[in-house]
Amino acid sequence: MPEPASSIPDPDAAASLARQTAEAMYSRDAASKLIGLSLIDIRPGYAQLTMRVRPDMVNGHHICHGGYLFTLADSAFAYACNSYNRNTVASACHIDFLAPAREGEILEARCEERSLSGRTGVYDTTIRNQHGKVIALFRGKSYRIAGEVIAGLEAEEIDPGSASAATDALEGNPQ
Repeated sequence: MPEPASSIPDPDAAASLARQTAEAMYSRDAASKLIGLSLIDIRPGYAQLTMRVRPDMVNGHHICHGGYLFTLADSAFAYACNSYNRNTVASACHIDFLAPAREGEILEARCEERSLSGRTGVYDTTIRNQHGKVIALFRGKSYRIAGEVIAGLEAEEIDPGSASAATDALEGNPQ
């Protein structure tokens, strides 16, 4: 028997929620603005950001400093895992630098949700240059804490009988 129409998730509503959440986050994200990150695409569990490598971002080898690459990937991760309007933070991250990024290059970070269960998630971000060359691979593990990015805006529904519902009232952070 098919589900009643009222219980079927509306993909447009989920995309709208992700977009509103990202806009609210970006309005408060001084770090991303400082280094010139641009939010290109957002949807539930997914984010795409870009960054131009500026002269002040290169290190002594005249390549993009790894900290900027990490920040780009970490920011894409943050937007992807908060796209459900549930306050979510990183519990662990790892990055592999595969190729240098050079001054003037435009880098793109695409983050995709791989797993979301209860309060935890796993997300993979790939950074590529404008020629499609993979620069870095990043994996982030997320942990949902109490609250919403936009208070009062409908967030991801929680089944009151689920195991995570009992812990949602608790605020915690493994960091």
